[in-house]
Amino acid sequence: MREKEYLKRRYAAILSSTGVILLLSSVVMLTPLLILIPNPEESANVLSFCLPAGCLALLGGILWRLFKSESNTTLSVQEGGIIVLVSWLTVIVFSAWPFTSVLGLPFSRAIFESVSGWTTTGLSVVDVTAAGPMILFWRSVVQLAGGAGLAIIMMSAIVGSTGVGISSAEGRSDQLVPHVRQSARLVLIIYSAYAMVGSLAYWVAGMSLFDAVNHSFAAVSTGGFSTRPESIGYWNSISVEAVTLPLMLLGNLSFVTAWFLWRGKLRFVFKNGEVRLQSVLMPLSAAVVFIFTCQTLYPHIGKAMRVAVFETVSALTTTGFSTVSYGNWNSFGVILLISLMLIGGGTCSTAGGIKQFRIYLLFKLLFWDIKRHLIPRTAVTELPIWEGNRRVFLDDARFRQVAMFVFLYMAAYGLGVIILCSYGYNLSDSLFEFASALGTVGLSVGVTSAQMPDGALWAEIFAMFLGRLEFIVVIISLLKIGKDIGLMVKRGSK
Repeated sequence: MREKEYLKRRYAAILSSTGVILLLSSVVMLTPLLILIPNPEESANVLSFCLPAGCLALLGGILWRLFKSESNTTLSVQEGGIIVLVSWLTVIVFSAWPFTSVLGLPFSRAIFESVSGWTTTGLSVVDVTAAGPMILFWRSVVQLAGGAGLAIIMMSAIVGSTGVGISSAEGRSDQLVPHVRQSARLVLIIYSAYAMVGSLAYWVAGMSLFDAVNHSFAAVSTGGFSTRPESIGYWNSISVEAVTLPLMLLGNLSFVTAWFLWRGKLRFVFKNGEVRLQSVLMPLSAAVVFIFTCQTLYPHIGKAMRVAVFETVSALTTTGFSTVSYGNWNSFGVILLISLMLIGGGTCSTAGGIKQFRIYLLFKLLFWDIKRHLIPRTAVTELPIWEGNRRVFLDDARFRQVAMFVFLYMAAYGLGVIILCSYGYNLSDSLFEFASALGTVGLSVGVTSAQMPDGALWAEIFAMFLGRLEFIVVIISLLKIGKDIGLMVKRGSK
């Protein structure tokens, strides 16, 4: 019986914390109402945002009040995972409401758009030429909030002690400073500064204020939603691309590394394995795409270079903005972009994919293993890397974690490609589109559309969700919920 009471207390704390997230998410749902100031003709859509926001606030308020406890409970990583999973699923469903109400999208399409936004993917089934400013702004706000990490920002910044578990469950175990609440607030400050500076820079570069704010939100969150069907290519502007590139790179950068950058501690920035990998991989990829793909497609060398640099940075940072379509790209260019999308961005950032840190570790392991065969068997070797400002030594358990994650990721990728192929899409398109969905990238060769079959659409929805929450959180959370429910039922029947 004591175990049952213990579980009840833990789940009361979980539900209370989830309620707080839902309450605050309802406030986020009201931000598109700001669009009424310059666009009063959008007032017909007010209820489409106010009703779901009200329902979300009511649900959150009930959970918070019913299960609120006076004791300050510190949650474990697994319990934080349950909060992340439940709050993400609930918020995604309510966020789909405006897409159905305003645009008339069927349920599966509305859920797709909502998941794509919150996971900062950027694949879309919305016709942006027919969508009004309020719904376009809602997509951008969702990406901005999703990129910041819905739970980590809200919970760590406000609740405090539960934030440690949630922060780790969101895949951001590294903190900027020792105190998790202060760390989350610093993340919020850095992120907001990116968005504000980006908006201003886009505006100066020639975008309208509305386009500038929307694209800045999408760039810093490595989201990729655009207000134009041609994405960044609509402007065909060196200035706009020059603003977009650093924003994508900053969004892809770990917040811990960004914090060192802000404080001018460049020594720690350049010791970071991800930064080193990126500084080699990015120019090398751009160079080979230029040589083997772009220079034969685009007559002007300047345009060819711009396309090569922009598309490779967009793929590796998992942003998903594009300046050209890929219909006439050769197989080499397409395969390279797929590889970059699978690698993905930095850990503890807004980007997706396998993550550059894991790829860096696997490269290091390869070199260390070769080195072991060249030194005496009795020699003791150390495997050091830099994590932030700390030099840490790796062990076999760390490598097992990385290997297991990469195996799960590639298995899910293979399964998703098979599903898309079963719906009649060719292998090349399926490889590209599912890498984009699973890596939360958003680049597309045209497979994802409003006409996509439901089965293929749901496969991409699950891929985006799993890609954002990094598999393990979802799997462990579901197993823990099932195990705890089983225990409570078993103890209750005695």
